[in-house]
Amino acid sequence: MSLYRATGIVLRTFKVAEADRIAVVFSLEHGKIRAVVKGVRKTTARHGLRLEPLAHVALQLYRGRDLDTVTQVQGIDTFAAIRNDLDRLARAAVLLEAVEVSTLDREPDERRYQLLLGALRTMQSRDRPLLVSAMLLKLLQLDGVVPVLDACTGCGQTEELVALDPQAGGARCRACRSGMLLSPRGFELARMMLGGQLGGALNEERSLDTEGLDRVVLSAVEQHFERRLRAATVNTH
Repeated sequence: MSLYRATGIVLRTFKVAEADRIAVVFSLEHGKIRAVVKGVRKTTARHGLRLEPLAHVALQLYRGRDLDTVTQVQGIDTFAAIRNDLDRLARAAVLLEAVEVSTLDREPDERRYQLLLGALRTMQSRDRPLLVSAMLLKLLQLDGVVPVLDACTGCGQTEELVALDPQAGGARCRACRSGMLLSPRGFELARMMLGGQLGGALNEERSLDTEGLDRVVLSAVEQHFERRLRAATVNTH
């Protein structure tokens, strides 16, 4: 076994054996890591409070055959404002799960890492209605599967776009309508997120337009991942 260091965000933890826990950490240097934290469930555990989902940490680990082992933990950020707000915490859980299901073990992805860290830092400082949808769309963009937003994928026309159908690849006009309804403002906000106007989209106040866009983006992401996001079953609005 070899010793190494990593900086990462804890995506998930689960119990194993009597007093141990496995932490799934998305690290900058090594991608997604699965590591055993010894004795974390004992009252004398050294790492338990620092290795909870959402924590941003610096780790020292031993590399093992199947699972690594955490030997040291230093907290960088606990994202306390998110933890202390149930609505924000529920929405952050969607981001953590989306990153976990969209990454492979031990494959570094700096852009995805910085995207997640930036989203959490933004949510920590100011929670905005479209922050989750913005990050989910950016994940689709990184995977090269952004839905078409400027023209109907059925007939090609650019007017009267009223719905988005992930299975059809994007927007649908009134005549070709399928998928989920999306307002003109919803389409505009989605284009802003992907077209270099993210700040403007994040300043949008909560409305029926933002809620509709949230539903459409979640559907597109789940279609791409070919699975439901469990965390999204919690009311994130």
